[in-house]
Amino acid sequence: MNDEDTRYEAVRSRDARFDGEFFFAVRTTGIYCRPSCPAVTPKRHNVRFYATAAAAQGSGFRACRRCRPDAVPGSAAWNVRADVVGRAMRLIGDGVVDREGVGGLAARLGYSTRQVQRQLTAEVGAGPVALARAQRAHTARILLQTTELPVTQVAFAAGFASVRQFNDTIRTVYAATPSQVRAAAPRTGPADRSAATPAAGVPLRLAYRGPYQSTDVFDLLAAEAVPGVEAVEGVRGERTYRRTLRLPYGTGVVGVEERSATGAGRLRTGGTGRAGRTPGPGDAAHPGGWLDARLHLTDLRDLTTAVQRLRRLFDLDADPYAVDERLGADARLGPLVAARPGLRSPGAADPDELAVRALVGEAEAERLVRRYGKTLDAGCGTLTRLFPEAAVLAEAEPGGPLGALTAALAEGSLRLDPGADREEARAALLALPGLGEDTAAVILTRALGDPDVAPPDVDAPDTWRPWRSYAVRHLRAAGGEVSARVLAGPVRARPTV
Repeated sequence: MNDEDTRYEAVRSRDARFDGEFFFAVRTTGIYCRPSCPAVTPKRHNVRFYATAAAAQGSGFRACRRCRPDAVPGSAAWNVRADVVGRAMRLIGDGVVDREGVGGLAARLGYSTRQVQRQLTAEVGAGPVALARAQRAHTARILLQTTELPVTQVAFAAGFASVRQFNDTIRTVYAATPSQVRAAAPRTGPADRSAATPAAGVPLRLAYRGPYQSTDVFDLLAAEAVPGVEAVEGVRGERTYRRTLRLPYGTGVVGVEERSATGAGRLRTGGTGRAGRTPGPGDAAHPGGWLDARLHLTDLRDLTTAVQRLRRLFDLDADPYAVDERLGADARLGPLVAARPGLRSPGAADPDELAVRALVGEAEAERLVRRYGKTLDAGCGTLTRLFPEAAVLAEAEPGGPLGALTAALAEGSLRLDPGADREEARAALLALPGLGEDTAAVILTRALGDPDVAPPDVDAPDTWRPWRSYAVRHLRAAGGEVSARVLAGPVRARPTV
């Protein structure tokens, strides 16, 4: 979609599949939108295209109040790319700039602040400060429109350094004061903002593009749930996944509902297919939708980070059209893709936790939680503990492969954060005693969200690249050619070593 004329065709057809992949701005109105905006299509010569909302804002455009372009799924490119720009975008999404500044971001990437600024500006049209600012504005809008928090508390919870900076940013991005943004919140019935107090949690809609096989994702999460940390409640098709979260400033408990993914919350958007491409199975019928969620946080400054970690866990920023187009052309995978369009490759809410679970298996993970998991000050039903930190495990059980893994995570010689270099992480994993290729493949797929990982016992031809992780998910979902010991998720049957 680098051709601007092709992008304009997507805008003209209001194609929701490109929401988040790019943004367009209208010179005559000073507004920027998502491609599926239902407003009258502007004339081509009045349209400008941007890779990010921050770039559009930096050029002086404000967000459309009708299509809310800040609420789109993230671009799939940032999760796929393993270069410094992709790593930087993932770290910014995780809130690193807000917590550690641009210097902290650059240090994590191993570049100077000037190099990071230059590369991001060249690739996405905005530097790290502008990208973080756009993200803070989105978080502030969510808090303004879903809670009754005082405006001052919203400002600092969203990551702003001062109320003045907060007010100026909201006016710039939304052409409204914070009070006006709050007053413009949509009212959907008795369960609207008036009931959404901080004690009741922050209600969210986690947007995704294209078809979404929610049943498969929730089946996987239910099968691998560790008691005390996770639970899946309800009947199939109407389930809620709940888990505890360790976050930079505090802790959280989240609930994500399955039923909205089946159509109840689907976006009402137009569009007849990707510009220049014939719609495939599930295309026009599934322009996108959302998963309903509710977050209970001990510190609202963790909202942005928590949302991004949930998006990675549920693989909500994927581009199912690109995946299905490539894998669907394969004779071996074509029937599987047709049966499950939009199948996702779930990630992890806590990469270090995922790595430990992939190594030791479910039963041992449950023991570790009971023995070393920190008890929440205020539990939620059966959710009473956090998964133990790597440093705690490294000190408590220093021997064997588990001790080696947790020590590497604790000391930083193995990094699995959103900005980690995937090749370096793979080498570090394989250097650990007792950790083989199969477990490393699970960790790379889930903890680092690598879309192109094939376990050693899967015959994965080059034609599946760069989506081999999704191919493995299709094989697994079909009960086919993936070994029982190799899952695109934590290894359940692996003995403790």
